[in-house]
Amino acid sequence: MTGTGKVFLIGAGPGAADLMTVRAVSMLKQAQAVVYDRLVAAEILDLAPATARMIPVGKAPRCHTVPQDRINEILAELAEDGLTVARLKGGDPLIFGRGSEEAAYLERRGVNVTYAPGITAAQGMAAATGVPLTHRGLATGVRYVTGHRAADRKLDLDWESLASEDTTLVVYMGVANIAEIALRLMAGGLPGDLPVLAVASATTPREARHLSRLDRIGLDMAGAPLRAPVLFVIGHVVSLYRDRPLPADIAAPVTAPPPAVLAGE
Repeated sequence: MTGTGKVFLIGAGPGAADLMTVRAVSMLKQAQAVVYDRLVAAEILDLAPATARMIPVGKAPRCHTVPQDRINEILAELAEDGLTVARLKGGDPLIFGRGSEEAAYLERRGVNVTYAPGITAAQGMAAATGVPLTHRGLATGVRYVTGHRAADRKLDLDWESLASEDTTLVVYMGVANIAEIALRLMAGGLPGDLPVLAVASATTPREARHLSRLDRIGLDMAGAPLRAPVLFVIGHVVSLYRDRPLPADIAAPVTAPPPAVLAGE
């Protein structure tokens, strides 16, 4: 190692710049290099010092222009050059953010790593829509699961365990597989009329919402898809959604479900 640099693994939150933590902003303002994901808002990037090197490494579905192995190397190289590096990730770096993988690589190289937690997308969605993740009498717990696996491998989730009406299920990265996920959950015992709320780009000016139910969310997304990133909130807590207006600075529409249902209903 030629330098004594360090890496800040920073959660940029769900999108809105004012949802970043004080610690996250403080770390970003110290950065000499910023390595950032595709979904980090321009307003957040503007908080970095004007002299900082800005290095985009964002991924899109089926389009990883900078592979994860190379991202790891970039972080290590910058730190080994003696730089203070801000690794900016949407949401929280330890919730489906691969932050722990990057930290493990860096620590093996002797690079100091410090975290700044971020508001994960599910929490941002809850605040934006007014749909709680837990609620007395409706949900005693919440579970976050990924609806996508690396290299498009088959989903291998514990469907029986996930099919609990007492738990709110939040599915990240599930647009491509939501029809399969819904069918698996119903096969595991969840009722078809269980409400589902899909929220795209929560807390940002692009936010859009779609209210549906488990037995038709797959058809809804096929007929009127939302643009990623999309969260699916599955559970009785969605019954508390009351078409809450979007904030004045968020103009995207709230959509109602089309009448299509699964065959045989």
